[in-house]
Amino acid sequence: MTLTLPRWFDLHTHFRQGPAVASYIKAHLDMGCAGALAMPNTQPPVSRVSGAAQADGWSIESYSAELLAAGAQTFEQLIVPLYLTRQTTAAMIREGAASGLLRACKYYPPHGTTNSEHGMPMDDLIGGEVFQAMEECGTILCIHGEQHALTGPDYIDAQHNAETRFYTERMPRLLAAHPKLRIVCEHITTRSAAEFVTAAPAHVAATITPQHLLYTLGHLIQGLKYHLYCLPIVKFQDDRAALRAAVTTAGQAKFFAGTDSAPHTTKATACGCAAGCFTGGCAPQLYAMAFEEAGVDLSGSDGQNLFERFLCLNGPAFYGFPASMQRFQMEKAASQTSLLETPAGPITPLPLGMGIQLSWRVLG
Repeated sequence: MTLTLPRWFDLHTHFRQGPAVASYIKAHLDMGCAGALAMPNTQPPVSRVSGAAQADGWSIESYSAELLAAGAQTFEQLIVPLYLTRQTTAAMIREGAASGLLRACKYYPPHGTTNSEHGMPMDDLIGGEVFQAMEECGTILCIHGEQHALTGPDYIDAQHNAETRFYTERMPRLLAAHPKLRIVCEHITTRSAAEFVTAAPAHVAATITPQHLLYTLGHLIQGLKYHLYCLPIVKFQDDRAALRAAVTTAGQAKFFAGTDSAPHTTKATACGCAAGCFTGGCAPQLYAMAFEEAGVDLSGSDGQNLFERFLCLNGPAFYGFPASMQRFQMEKAASQTSLLETPAGPITPLPLGMGIQLSWRVLG
């Protein structure tokens, strides 16, 4: 079986900074990727719109130039969001949007994930001038949807976790205060989040990673497979079932691909495990496997249309640019992943870290 698809857009990924960036971008190009939304939680963060990089932060302009020089000029689309910090102003939003450089902003819960210490509480943004300016300009808000500063028992238990609390307590308030704000709920992991996005207005959408469609918390802790550790962490079977139902609903336009692929040369450290699964080079294959596990027959036109909608079409439509006219192919055939050798050191792809064989391969 062979699928011929439009080249797809990864609308949530990490290219980092430094000598390995070209390796990460090439891994995306090698898996049929036509473009990317590159996360701004670099070191230092992407906290300004224009100008040269400075010691305390990149600008969208300077970081984009870094990525383009490393191979991203081959992409049809490259979006770098502005990291929302206490230094972000409404004037910065309006000027950035008018210049064309600013297309999206990223909300990180303080200390909620890798390099998120520059973030600010959502409560400090709701009803404020920054979100009001984003509403006026049509700038998309990309949200890491977890409540911050929770104790261990509140962070995750059988009934609630940081994500369910965010989507039941913070998101309704956000929509009520900013009813026209365009929002992408990134890397959602729970039934609560999937149901919230489904019921929300058309200008609220979500990305879902391959690992959250494939795995559960049981996979993570059985044998402590730390290459599966990411934030938000994988959840329970009921949550995975809800995510699978969301992406495989006929005609759905709200859910699309965003891998949250995150390279780490050292995953396990003395003070804990670095958060992020690296799926560069293998994401479409993993997504195809997840669709099949969800019961989708990819040999038929209905199943292929569902997969194409999620992987290739919905994301560009929501972000307001055309789907790619270029094509790539995937073949139903066993394939292996290997270490990605980079100037910064080797990176372990998720399938290799999980000890699994892919059942699809990208032909180009």
